[in-house]
Order: sequence, then C-alpha cells, then structure tokens
Amino acid sequence: MDYVIEMLDICKNFGTLKANDHVTFQLKKGEVHALVGENGAGKSTLMSILFGLYGADEGEIRYNGKKVEIRNPNDANRLKIGMVHQHFKLVDVFTVTENIILGNEDTKLGFLVKQNSRKKIIELRDRYGLFVDPDALVKDISVGMQQRVEILKMLYRDADILIFDEPTAVLTPQEIDELMLTIRNFAKEGKSIVIITHKLAEVMAVADRCTVLRKGKCIGTMETKDTSLEQLAEMMVGRKINFSIDKKPAQIGKEVFRAEHVSFFNKEKNRLSVNDVSFHVNRGEIVGIAGIEGNGQTELVNVITGLRKQTAGKFFLHENEITYASIRKKLEKGLGHIPEDRHKHGLVLDFDLQNNLILESYYLPDFQKFGFIKKDAIHRFAEQLISKFDIRSAGGAESIARSMSGGNQQKAIIAREITRNPDLLIAVQPTRGLDVGAIEFIHQELLEQRDSGKGVLLVSLELDEIMDLSDRILVMYDGKIVARLDPKTTSFHEIGLYMSGSKQSEVNADERA
Repeated sequence: MDYVIEMLDICKNFGTLKANDHVTFQLKKGEVHALVGENGAGKSTLMSILFGLYGADEGEIRYNGKKVEIRNPNDANRLKIGMVHQHFKLVDVFTVTENIILGNEDTKLGFLVKQNSRKKIIELRDRYGLFVDPDALVKDISVGMQQRVEILKMLYRDADILIFDEPTAVLTPQEIDELMLTIRNFAKEGKSIVIITHKLAEVMAVADRCTVLRKGKCIGTMETKDTSLEQLAEMMVGRKINFSIDKKPAQIGKEVFRAEHVSFFNKEKNRLSVNDVSFHVNRGEIVGIAGIEGNGQTELVNVITGLRKQTAGKFFLHENEITYASIRKKLEKGLGHIPEDRHKHGLVLDFDLQNNLILESYYLPDFQKFGFIKKDAIHRFAEQLISKFDIRSAGGAESIARSMSGGNQQKAIIAREITRNPDLLIAVQPTRGLDVGAIEFIHQELLEQRDSGKGVLLVSLELDEIMDLSDRILVMYDGKIVARLDPKTTSFHEIGLYMSGSKQSEVNADERA
C-alpha cells in the first residue's frame, strides 16, 4: 500500500522521559487520520518531529516512499507539510495578511509587495469558506478566526499534508461544525490530514483511520468505522471509561456568592462587555455559564476574581462584600479560580512545578519561616499533589512548567486550587485540552466539591460539560444573562438559540437580587 508519509520506528527522549518509544505512523493520501491518546502520550511530539520542530533520536521518515530528512519547518514546508499548533503562532499587532505571508514574502527592490499575496489569500479564503478580513489586526479577531488564519497560512504555502494539533480546543460548537466540514472538503481534494485530538466523538465523526498512543508507545491503528468510543477510550487510558456522569441529587445549602448589577466597560472594545449582570451561587450546587466565546464570560470572571475592576456592581462572599478586596484577600476569604488561560493567569511558565503549586500559599507557615522558604516542605507537598492528580512530567516536582504538556499544566492548576479548599470554586474551561481519562477525573473532582457543600461556578464552551455538570444554567449573550435554565427541562437546541441571540427573554435581574 502506498503512503504519502511513513514515520517508522520513531524514538524521542527528553531526559529520562520517552516521549516516543519506537512509534510507527503511516498516512494515506486523501485520508483524515486521527492521532489520539492521553496528555503526555507523545502525540504532539510525534507530529512536531514530522514538522521539523524536533529531531528524532531514532527511526526514519519517508515521503512518497523515499527517505527524507526534515531538520526544520522550512524543510517540512518544501515537502508541502503544514501544521496548525494548539497555541497559535501569530503576531498580534500584524494584520491577517502580514501573518499569513510572514517568512514567505514577495519583495521588489527590497520592499514588501502585498498586492499579489492579498489576492491569493482572498482566493483561498473564498474557495474554502475560511472567511476572515485580510486587513484586520490579529489582536482584534476572535479565536476561531485566528485558527482560520493559521489554516490559510498552510494553504498559502500550498501544503498537501495538514496537521491540526487539538484544533477544536478553543472553538465554539458552531465553529467546530464548520471546521469538520472544511477538513472533509480538504480530504475530498486529495489532501492528507492528521488531527491530534482527545475528543473521541469528533474522531468518530470525521476520521477515516485512528492511531492510539499511550505513554509514548503505539497501541494500534484501526479503521474508525470498525471501532467505538468505548474501545478507543480504553486503548487510550488502559482502563474502561465511564462516559455517563453519575451525579447525585443536589443538596442545596445557603448562598455562598452573589453578584449584584455588575457591569464592565471594555475600553479596548469601547463597549460594555458585561452589562448589568446579577446572579448567585449556593452551597452544594454547580451553576454553569454557557455562551459563545466573546460574549462577556471572560470579563465577568476577571472582575469577580479581581483581574479587572468592574465599572459598576457589587460582589458578596458569605454575605461579606468583597467588591474592592485585593486578589489575595479574595483567595483567603474562600475564592478559588481555575483560569481560562493557563499560560497567562494560571502558571509562571519559567518556574518549576513545585513552586507553581504554592503560588497562592507560599507565605503561609507551612511553606516559610521568618521569610525563608521551606524547600523540603514544598517538595513533599508537590509530590503529594503529583501523585493524587496524576501530573506527568519529565522531572517530577522540578519540571519547568513551560516544558510540560498543556493537559498536565491544567492538572497542576486544578490540583493547586482544589487543595486550597475554597468555598466558591470558579472553574473556567477546566477540561480544555484534556483527554477522556483526565476529563472524567476533573468532572469527578468538581462534583466532589459540590457534594461536599462548596459552590462551583462553571464557565465552559463545552455544552456537554455544562449540561452534564450544572444544576442551573445561565446563558450569556452580548454581555447580558439572557436565560436562566434548568438542565433537566432544557435542550441543546434551546441553549443554542439563546447563545446565538436568536432567542432572548428579559431575565437579566437575578431572581434573588
């Protein structure tokens, strides 16, 4: 059988960690091939070798049957291999066109010439339905549009082998559907697509074949039509996964948190990103906030946690006003925060894991004495959390956070926040980028918080997650709460109508405010 790409017996080590352990991966022309596995299984490493970001320690790569050396991304581009990374590689202050042509510019007498490039970009945009303004600044467009820019970058370089690393991790349900259609259209044109993902439902929907990695080893490759979600999940994690969430009836307690008439004027966007929002969270319940990205959820969480200052409104924790309390005071009074952006607000990437785990508690007597850090105590604490939350990294507690996989970075944040035992846990996209085993674990942790009498505010773009975990659902659209729904009596369709603004009701005032 002819393969456009063959990666044979690939090995890659990072210190003592075997990221890829004699892995063989073969890609056919015109197929969509899913590469799945737990966080840290070696998926991104394998594709980074194919794209020239890493060199393999052992093994060889064949392109149309011929052995090739891919030393860097330029070599990959010459072989018509392109890659969209999980964390986009875009320059915020450049336009869409400038980002797409970066490194592949047309010049005349030493001056940049954009006219032909812009024309080609518009032709590609219209041909593939990847609608984005070529003259817009990247910092001004949505995350979904930024991904389109990354795809156009590949197409601009005439790529025939397209690698997508966790392509739906930051997309709304509508954008996911559009992307899946785009990927199938690429395959029909004869392009070969690799999708690195942990979302098995998407694998079943779009992939022709699937290769499973576990702890650096290839567990097997199979036709998607011949397997099931349950079989793939078991191959990924080595045990059966329970896809149904076992949720006890909520034991609602006293109010733990209240927001009253909160607004936030966003100077960058010159509009109210949060507009007169009121709601409450009780002990023993999970309140889910649903909404398409960019409708005020991020800004609402930022003003609650103190990352931004609200324009109007008040916050109460245990009936005590915390509106103007410092971030440390809010944390000490019982607020926990799993942030949306783990790199910007969740971790200090150049610190090691153990120091990231005590970022909010380093000053407590457990970890310091007379102003001197207790290194042994911190190390023991970190080892306990690494074991309990299955945080995997090459150097254990001494691993630099930047070197860890995205999923393991997220586990570290969740471990730190839950271990602080907050009364209100604000969880924003808590399972973004996590595999099925880790998602199951995190969902159980959130339900344990709820069942132990804590309040949980869950903000997620994953409608399944909102529906499965929430006891009450708030829908945000254009900075307002446009619906307050009971997950037992609502549907995905109804929530989707509210999320898109197609259906609205006058419910902005909280029923208890």
